[in-house]
Amino acid sequence: MSLIVAARFTTFPAAESAAQKLFNAGFVEEDVTLFFVNPRGQHARFPLGGDVSTDPAAREAPKGAGLGVTIGAVAGAIVGVGIFAAFSAPLLVSVIAAGVGAYVGSLVGAMSHTHEHGKSGHRTPFHEEIRDSGVLVAAHVSPDNQLDAARVLREAGGVSIEKATGRWQQGRWADFDPTRTPEPLNEFAEKRV
Repeated sequence: MSLIVAARFTTFPAAESAAQKLFNAGFVEEDVTLFFVNPRGQHARFPLGGDVSTDPAAREAPKGAGLGVTIGAVAGAIVGVGIFAAFSAPLLVSVIAAGVGAYVGSLVGAMSHTHEHGKSGHRTPFHEEIRDSGVLVAAHVSPDNQLDAARVLREAGGVSIEKATGRWQQGRWADFDPTRTPEPLNEFAEKRV
């Protein structure tokens, strides 16, 4: 595993300028790379896109759907029996009313639990912004020159300076994971911008 120091920039020209400053400080071209990090949710980790298999705000939806089915079926049955008694409608009307009530109840129950979860203000780990989007300049470093790389990146305007261990192959950070929480380089830790 290789030691890597990286910083985020808002534009490619700023990132390219920072890379040039790393070259001027003695880093070689094969030890510096820059690339764009997409915003959260746009990393296409799944065939249909996205970063997680389910929406964390919908975790309580199955419970709401189950409760809604029960309440909706009972309400539908009551309406069906009322129609049956008032209009001498066939028994099938009661069954259909119960089915429609169960279906509508499941939808309302699922949505209400999703809605309540979103209103509660509780944020799951998937909803936290773990890495801001932008242009990342990464440098393959050694323990001896990691602080030099961080200083150059900071002076070039880099923010969210981080360190990582990863595979550095053919002049790039081969196993970069945009969904992994970055580890700030303590000497250069800062409030995220």
